Amino acid sequence: MTTSWFTSPDDAARRLEAAGYLTDDATALTAYLAGALEKPLLVEGPAGVGKTELAKAVARSTGAELVRLQCYEGLDEARALYEWNYKKQLLRIQASGADQAWSETHDDIFTEEFLLTRPLLSAIRRDEPTVLLVDEVDKTDVEVEGLLLEVLSDFQVTIPEMGTVSATRRPFVVLTSNASRELSEAVKRRCLFLHLDYPDAERERAIVTSQVPDIDHRVAVQLVDVVVRLRELELKKAPSIAESVDWARTLVALQVGDLDEETVARTLGVVLKHASDQRRAVKELKLLAAR
Repeated sequence: MTTSWFTSPDDAARRLEAAGYLTDDATALTAYLAGALEKPLLVEGPAGVGKTELAKAVARSTGAELVRLQCYEGLDEARALYEWNYKKQLLRIQASGADQAWSETHDDIFTEEFLLTRPLLSAIRRDEPTVLLVDEVDKTDVEVEGLLLEVLSDFQVTIPEMGTVSATRRPFVVLTSNASRELSEAVKRRCLFLHLDYPDAERERAIVTSQVPDIDHRVAVQLVDVVVRLRELELKKAPSIAESVDWARTLVALQVGDLDEETVARTLGVVLKHASDQRRAVKELKLLAAR
């Protein structure tokens, strides 16, 4: 069964914006094509540019359920695909007694009743519209990419004891990567690719004001100007778009009408989460010391 996620790139842009996600032309086009071609979408870029939020916005704008696999070092098949409920299986074996043949016991315990589904299998088995988010795939071991290939290629999962489970309704798949390591060509070949970077000042102001409509226009301009300057510094962690929005909310809460140097210094902790980054910002931007 096919699913029409968006009718056109313009439709994708409008619906994502209505869901609180402002896109550029490339993002709207790629989101549309990912749905129309039923191909996974690999979104790469620095942390905090809206990669994960894009998947969430697709789910919100289409009324789909979001299924998320958060990747990390050490992730394995049992956490990504499925595992068997071994304790329950053992209890069933004990209850069966010694008289039952192993072949009968085997067929009894490797059934749906004992299967624990994880995000990849859950997304494949859903009949309802589903957005599958494989978040920060570059944080996993290379071996985990092998688990993804069957899902990305054929939208199916093979369970040796039960057979192959194929998707009745293909999910909208988004993989995100901070490019901390190079992904395999096999994974890339199966995906559409979108690179997201920090937005330009005009678009970031639009994002900030859409998320924090109470902020004074002048303060929003000043805030984005400072954020752009901060991102030009050699910091451990540059401010994300979400942190720009948090800063705007902070300034509204403090009833700030002018983002002067002292106010910037006092509220840097909202956007810079490392003490060394704050010290560098105060020095490089020649800010007044925070009181």
